[in-house]
Amino acid sequence: MTLRISQFAVICGLGLLALPGVVQAQAPRYQSPLSAPNAPQPQVTLPVTPAITPNGKVVEDVIVHVNDLIITRSDVERAELALAQENQQNGATPAEEAERRKNLLRDMIDKQLLLSRGKELGINADAEVIRRLDEIRKQNKLDTMEDLEKAARQQGVSFEDFKAGIRDNVITQMVVRDEVGRRLQLSPNQEQAYYEAHKQEFMQPEQIKLSEILVPTTADANDAAIAQAQAKAEDLEAKLKAGANFEDLAKANSGGPTAAQGGDLGLYKRGALAKVLEDQTFNLKPGEWTAPIRTRQGFVILKVTDHMPAGVAPLKDVEQQVQEGMYAEAMQPALRAYLTKLREDAYIDIRSGFVDSGASPKETKPVFTAYTPPVAKKKAAQQKKRFDRGTKFSTASKSAPAPAAAPTAVAATPAKTLTTTTTVQATATTKPPKPQKIKKEKVRFGQAPRNSLPAGPEETASGTDVGAGAASAAVTPGGTMAASAAPGTAIAPVEGSGQVSSSANMDPNPLEAHAPVEGKTRYSARAKQVSAEKQTAKLKKVHEKKVATPAAPTAEESLRSRLRQRRWG
Repeated sequence: MTLRISQFAVICGLGLLALPGVVQAQAPRYQSPLSAPNAPQPQVTLPVTPAITPNGKVVEDVIVHVNDLIITRSDVERAELALAQENQQNGATPAEEAERRKNLLRDMIDKQLLLSRGKELGINADAEVIRRLDEIRKQNKLDTMEDLEKAARQQGVSFEDFKAGIRDNVITQMVVRDEVGRRLQLSPNQEQAYYEAHKQEFMQPEQIKLSEILVPTTADANDAAIAQAQAKAEDLEAKLKAGANFEDLAKANSGGPTAAQGGDLGLYKRGALAKVLEDQTFNLKPGEWTAPIRTRQGFVILKVTDHMPAGVAPLKDVEQQVQEGMYAEAMQPALRAYLTKLREDAYIDIRSGFVDSGASPKETKPVFTAYTPPVAKKKAAQQKKRFDRGTKFSTASKSAPAPAAAPTAVAATPAKTLTTTTTVQATATTKPPKPQKIKKEKVRFGQAPRNSLPAGPEETASGTDVGAGAASAAVTPGGTMAASAAPGTAIAPVEGSGQVSSSANMDPNPLEAHAPVEGKTRYSARAKQVSAEKQTAKLKKVHEKKVATPAAPTAEESLRSRLRQRRWG
């Protein structure tokens, strides 16, 4: 079940542009219809756009943006004028006029959406536009397209605007046909149900379908010509009675305009024919024909090919009308849903004061705004220590910053070991607040950190001066005082002090075996254990490298080498 393009145009309200007489006068696109001198002035009250300059007047502005297309104020005014004329011709009620005026802008946006969709689909309507213009030319009985253009100019119509209107109608009809109409699936059961529900719309009076064989005569024919025509008609009737085919005789012998179609005249309702013809044809059964009947055109033989009584027409006779009615009923909601989807996917900007009655709540509204710089982040109120992350293992989060314990003075004596005692105050009972987290400081190569390293767990106390050049005392992890050299004095072993000589602090000889380093280092949490086998292998490699290294040349050998190079070089 398919529909022609013209049927889609009727369904969608997109009728073809027609020219009464020759062409229909319409204002050019650039001229406001309200300013035309002879145009009727309908009651059009559109929102006024304020002028940019003082005491200015807006003569044209954009009302709606639809993707890359626009609807201007003159377009809306022209549509209002056409709607007012249509309502006046059709005698619309005030309620119908208000409804049509309410949906006027919606219909204009629908058209722009369909045109935009047609551009996306790549529809080319040039061939169809030429065909329709040629049909208009034939209807107005004009010889060439130049004559049609000339007739349009004589009535004040822009021929380019007229062709643009036809092109827009063709594109919108093709989009509706391809995107909506072809997706409607109607079954025979639905067709039967629609026929049963709308039987009253298919009531028809009694009618018959006729075919003719005409033997023409002139208006001033004499008796001999009339007798000759009558004899020919009776001869054709005799052939029909003998079994000849009516359509073949009509094509070969009929002088009427329907001879090429086998004499087919179409349907005639009761009362549409002359009394003499109606009385002789409506009483016949399908397949029967009349005797030759004298008319002003000549002698005619009429055959009844079909006889339909009054009442509801059978479905097979009105199937096309049923299909058109079904499509018209299903097309409106489907088309409205399709246009709503197009609105949701399109960019639509409507001037303030105008309302689109077909707008969807899911439409995206354009928002115009300026650049706003981001809000600056607040800096940390206080800085934490460099390696303190504020975790549950953080020492800063567990202990309060108690005041430092007062160190006791230690007297330096020449005894073997100086001992000292420290007093640590009790920590505060209240739980200190958790320090804030900060970013880890990035220490670059060759650059000292800005924040100092965390202090050690033991406190230090400055020793008392023992004398000029004497060593100062420092607290060791075991609580003993270790002597350190005073600034500017040479480091030398102290006899009887039990201290290790300075030679012990020198780097060990790599060729000699020594005990592995015990204790933690900066880069390990436990002492590094080196096995005896690894240590022996390492010393063996060092020894082999030393043996394989050649001895340095003596002064005499170097001198001989330079002399040899000068001589031969």
